[in-house]
Amino acid sequence: MIIREALSADAKQLAKLIIQAMDDLAAKFIGATDPNEAVPLFERFAALPGNQYSYENTLVYEDEGEICGMINAYDGADLEILRAPFLDYIQKTYGFNHDLEAETQAGEYYIDCISVAPGKQGKGIGKELIKAMVDYAVAHHHHTIGLLVSKENPKAEKLYTSLGFKVVKERDFIGGRYFHMQITRP
Repeated sequence: MIIREALSADAKQLAKLIIQAMDDLAAKFIGATDPNEAVPLFERFAALPGNQYSYENTLVYEDEGEICGMINAYDGADLEILRAPFLDYIQKTYGFNHDLEAETQAGEYYIDCISVAPGKQGKGIGKELIKAMVDYAVAHHHHTIGLLVSKENPKAEKLYTSLGFKVVKERDFIGGRYFHMQITRP
């Protein structure tokens, strides 16, 4: 078992995990009903530098050569810059024409996406990825780490709370209601 920085070559596996985490949201981006139709979109962006879903912003949990989980995070101050190529592409390619609320802001290292492969869940992989990303953020001089968790996902909220995250406010995002949680580390 190793947690490592993702590589561009990991894009195929990353795309499936991103879609698993996003579920219906991934389908909304391409105007589809089946999230799996978005696999090519996320393969593209996971393989490219300079966007919010890039391998550059991702850590993976690898066991015996298989990626079992991933976590994606970045400096909240860079949200608009990292989001721009993705939004531009889905607007031009799929006609996506919705304004997205900012899910993070300057002063926060934002965990955008976390996912553990089916069959690997319940083994602590998600917890290890979160701990690794918090350590990564602190090592890169980011001391406040945040994320959104659906109010309808008490299991995830309990996991984040057990790791020291606290609810700082509630937020609407793409039609859902979320807890904005943060942890601060010295």
